[in-house]
Amino acid sequence: MSKISKFFKGGGSAASKSRGGPTPQEALARLRETEEMLSKKQEYLETRIERELAAARQYGTKNKRAALQALKRKKRYEKQLSQIDGTLSTIEFQREALENSHTNTEVLKNMGYAAQAMKKVHENMDLNKIDDLMQDITEQQDVAQEISDAISNRAGFGDEFDE
Repeated sequence: MSKISKFFKGGGSAASKSRGGPTPQEALARLRETEEMLSKKQEYLETRIERELAAARQYGTKNKRAALQALKRKKRYEKQLSQIDGTLSTIEFQREALENSHTNTEVLKNMGYAAQAMKKVHENMDLNKIDDLMQDITEQQDVAQEISDAISNRAGFGDEFDE
């Protein structure tokens, strides 16, 4: 089955059909395949346009009918090329929107996991106990500072010496 017929007939995996739709990765892969196929078709049409233009120049005034036919084919190819350009733009827009949606979903899911982890970490914490602990720490730091100040001051060995 060709890529195009798979795309339009929904030739995806059985797993994606049983879940009710393709995964974002499957959809992105298909959109990329379609983009590649259309890009190849663009290249083909561009070469055909160049050939028809060269043929029209070759026939020039010698065979006006053949030159006009070549120009008409060139015009048809250009019309197809502009349609493919529009289709490619639409597909690129859809692919980017799908990528962004998938990214947003993953970010949201990870934020939910982080919130659950924080909730679990905070389960065993009581604000009153934390407040008491912080007061104890502050008191002990004050005591340590007083001890440090007492040790670092001179012991008075020469302060009382009178000249």
